[in-house]
Amino acid sequence: MYDVIILGSGPAGLTAAIYCGRGNKNTLVMGGDTLGGQTASIPTLENYPGWHGSGFELVEFIKKQAESFGAKIKMKTAAHIENGEKNTFIVTDTQGEKYQTRSIILATGASPRKLEIEGAREFFGRGVSYCATCDGFFYSGKTVLVIGGGNTALNDALYLSDIAKTVKIVYRKSAFTRAEAVIRDRVKEKKNIECIFNTELKKISAKPNSDTGELIATTLDDQQIVCDGIFVAIGHEANTDYLTEDIRRDDLGRIAPDALPAGVFVAGDVHSNLKMQIATAVGTGCTAAMDAISYLNTNAQ
Repeated sequence: MYDVIILGSGPAGLTAAIYCGRGNKNTLVMGGDTLGGQTASIPTLENYPGWHGSGFELVEFIKKQAESFGAKIKMKTAAHIENGEKNTFIVTDTQGEKYQTRSIILATGASPRKLEIEGAREFFGRGVSYCATCDGFFYSGKTVLVIGGGNTALNDALYLSDIAKTVKIVYRKSAFTRAEAVIRDRVKEKKNIECIFNTELKKISAKPNSDTGELIATTLDDQQIVCDGIFVAIGHEANTDYLTEDIRRDDLGRIAPDALPAGVFVAGDVHSNLKMQIATAVGTGCTAAMDAISYLNTNAQ
C-alpha cells in the first residue's frame, strides 16, 4: 500500500515526489513512457530560474533529489484508476499490474495537438513530425515548414534553422502575438527563416515523381509550398484519456482541482487555467503534494 502514487515524471510529478518523500509518505512515481515528458526534449532551458542546461539534465537532477527522499520511480503508464476499499484507490498500468494507494496526484502532462487535415496522419513519420529535437537531424540541408505561432513553434524554427537549409513558419494570424518578444527577435535575425502569415494548410500530399520524398503543403487558397518535412506546433492537449468520464475536463482534457474526488490532486499541464511552463508546473507540483500530505495526515488509517 502506497500513501501516494504520482502519475507522471515531468517537473510537476517529480517536484510532488520530493515533497511527499520529505513528508515521510510512501511514494511511487509512475513515470510513463519517457522520463520528464516534454521537458526532456528541450535542448537548452533559458527561462527556468537557476538553471541553464538541457531539459533532460534538469529532469535527471530532480529525479535524483526525489529518490534521495525515498520516492520510488517506475517507468510505468497508468491505464485505469478505480476505487478500492476504505477510501483507497487502485491504479492499473498498461501491463495489467495493480497498485494500491491512499491518494493520487495526476501529473501526466500534455501531448502535442495533432494537425487534423488531409494527409497529416498518412505522412506522420514520413515527413510530418511533432518533435523538432527528435527528428530535425533527418532534414540537414533541406527545406522544412513549421506550423504554429507560439513559443514552441518559434523555438522549433530556431532549432531547425541550424540544421535545415530553409525554414518556413506558416501561421494563420498576421503576427506572432503569442510568442515572447525575445524569441520573435531571434527569429527575425535568422536569415534562413521565412515567415508566412495569414496562411493555413488544408492538405499534405507527396510531390509527384519526387525521388527524395518531397511533400506539397496546399494552403486554403490553393497555393502550394514544396518542402522536405513539416513540423507541427499548434498547442497541446492534456494526457487524461485514462480517467473515467465522470471526471469533468475542459476541451483540452485539463482538470480543475475541484472536479476531483477526495484524495485525488492535480499538477502541471493537466491543471486547468495554467500557463504551460516548467515554473508553473513545479509550483502546482508543490501545492498538490502539500494538499495530499494534509489529506493523508487528516485521514490517517
